[in-house]
Amino acid sequence: MKILRGWFGEKITTFNMWLSLDKRTYHKFHNIILPSKNGTAQIDHLLVSVYGIFIVETKNKKGWIFGSESRSEWTQTIFKEKYSFQNPLRQTFRQKKVLSEFLELNESLIYTVVYFVGDCTFKSPLPDNVINSGLGRYIKWFQTPILSHQDVEHVIKILEEHISNSTLSKSDHIRSLHQRHTSNTVCPKCGSSLVERTVKKGPMVGSRFLGCSNYPTCRFTKSFIIGQR
Repeated sequence: MKILRGWFGEKITTFNMWLSLDKRTYHKFHNIILPSKNGTAQIDHLLVSVYGIFIVETKNKKGWIFGSESRSEWTQTIFKEKYSFQNPLRQTFRQKKVLSEFLELNESLIYTVVYFVGDCTFKSPLPDNVINSGLGRYIKWFQTPILSHQDVEHVIKILEEHISNSTLSKSDHIRSLHQRHTSNTVCPKCGSSLVERTVKKGPMVGSRFLGCSNYPTCRFTKSFIIGQR
């Protein structure tokens, strides 16, 4: 059911983009799996234009949505039942880094959008790039050209060649996710090294944990388990 809901949400987003964004201006790619130095990254939707490259992460959720930029998990509430899901901004953070490295482009040329397509209501303040309506309107808000037409053609060529030649599959990506999130040496969020740290204050003072060496840019942490390195 979860897979079907995700698939349906992506189809809604695809139709929305087809309806609201001119294909002569925005070149669209869907369900791309990219390689990286730390596993793979799957991008639901990618738009390439002179106004920038847009990563669109789709979430098909109903009910009330609670979250924040800093929380590792967000909450969906339906009829008083609560369900947790990964902070989608963390997903797009990594997707942006992987895409930047793959295309050899500065991250400033890439924008990310989290688009909720279900009948949901945001019950806490969220960043402007987290939306539940007006996807096309949001994309078209960016009107300053930051890529030349030659740059756009080059990016399209790279992506088309990758799609034609890549052997990466959904199963490969799922295995990659498992390996990344069980690693005790590599940050699953940004690919930097994990280092052992000690809590310096609060009720857990003195306890150890693993944190990203790229802190404070990346704030990923995980519990330290004795015997695991």
